[in-house]
Amino acid sequence: MATIQIELPDQIAQEAERAGLLSPEALEELLRQGLKRKSLDKLFEAMDKIAAANDLPYMSPEEVAEEIKLMRAEKRAAAKT
Repeated sequence: MATIQIELPDQIAQEAERAGLLSPEALEELLRQGLKRKSLDKLFEAMDKIAAANDLPYMSPEEVAEEIKLMRAEKRAAAKT
């Protein structure tokens, strides 16, 4: 178990204490909610990137095959050096 020390303005600390927000259980729940919110933010960012990538033109199967062939050739050349 980790111990964390935080500095808060007196008024906020007193209000948080009265509201029961400074108990270990309450702080744990607040942190869990914050972590969940951060994860969701990252998910939505990734979804935005995917949506933006979907605006790119599709590659034909022939183009995909050519890209794979080029990549394999690069890997073989790199392995020889």
